[in-house]
Amino acid sequence: MRVVIVTESFPPDVNGVAHGALQTARHLVGRGHDCVVVAPATSGADEADAYAPCRVVRIPSLPLPGYPQVRVALPSRRVAAAIAEHRADLVHLAGPFVLGVRGMAAAARLGVPAVAVYQTDLAGYARTYMGAGEAAAWRRIRSVHAAADLTLAPSSAALRDLQAHGVPRVELWPRGVDTDRFRPDRRDETLRRALAPDGELIVGYVGRLAPEKQVELLSGTCALDGVRVVVVGDGPSRSGLEQSLPAAVFLGCRTGDELARVFASLDVFVHTGPFETFCQTVQEAMASGVPVVAPAAGGPLDLVAHGRTGLLVPPRDAAAVRDAVWSLSADPGSRGAYGAAGRAAVEGRTWAAVGDRLIGHYTDVLASRKAVLAA
Repeated sequence: MRVVIVTESFPPDVNGVAHGALQTARHLVGRGHDCVVVAPATSGADEADAYAPCRVVRIPSLPLPGYPQVRVALPSRRVAAAIAEHRADLVHLAGPFVLGVRGMAAAARLGVPAVAVYQTDLAGYARTYMGAGEAAAWRRIRSVHAAADLTLAPSSAALRDLQAHGVPRVELWPRGVDTDRFRPDRRDETLRRALAPDGELIVGYVGRLAPEKQVELLSGTCALDGVRVVVVGDGPSRSGLEQSLPAAVFLGCRTGDELARVFASLDVFVHTGPFETFCQTVQEAMASGVPVVAPAAGGPLDLVAHGRTGLLVPPRDAAAVRDAVWSLSADPGSRGAYGAAGRAAVEGRTWAAVGDRLIGHYTDVLASRKAVLAA
């Protein structure tokens, strides 16, 4: 199968869309499929592309105003050219928004089936950044995804949202997790002593530092006696969070085995953002054997079994986050049981397993298109 992945983000970017596109490309190549990635150009791309599993076509881009970590691709004929030159059987659109829309249009002109992967809660972002615009965001999502042969939703909540807003042909496709990299035996006592020299309970957040993540909800947790909050990640909110959470340790962006070591060295993982369509960091924490506290909204509803692998709390409720952490701080038995159950829950969710499910979706789309053409 010849596949072109058109993605809004790709390494060296560090985010869910980039990571998912990379893992998809790796799996396709590993299964013997011929793959090309089309992605926005960004600083450090040449070095990252040298380690990519397949050829990467970069499209000129500009930083998003107010959020320079996000690059927006400029209009370019390279998208259609890449699909045509590769003689693609199928186009995979990762988080289509700007570049993906062009990929969708090019695929339609060339008569190539398209599978769109929904990954970003644009409506939630519209509420966060503009205080309005949710209806307009859903109109754009609907128009983009309605043109695809199939839309893949990462969680049950995302699937319901898409269907409720009129998006047709939606199926569930969750994300995988690297259970070899993220595992409990990465726990590092030297790192723990450096982060919590007085033996504090280490509570960690990992992710982008941006308004929609609502990391400021950790303020009450920071004030708990015997608790040290560790924040991993970067983004436009970092300087403000460093001022509002002065007791927290900010480690900046960590990746690979270094990130896995941090995850496994936590006592509790807390995610605060209410707009997650999946929430990969929750899954990585579970693979690391760490109990999770997360909002009862979006992707975490599929991942966290309340009272078994962690605790779900009302979204946007700093007191609920604080109280959940406090209850776990006083109960090491529950922390251990939740962590072990979390690891067991994700052991079958490897990228190989979910990648094969993706190929199954591709096969169904190609068969449906063939049947339509033959009718």
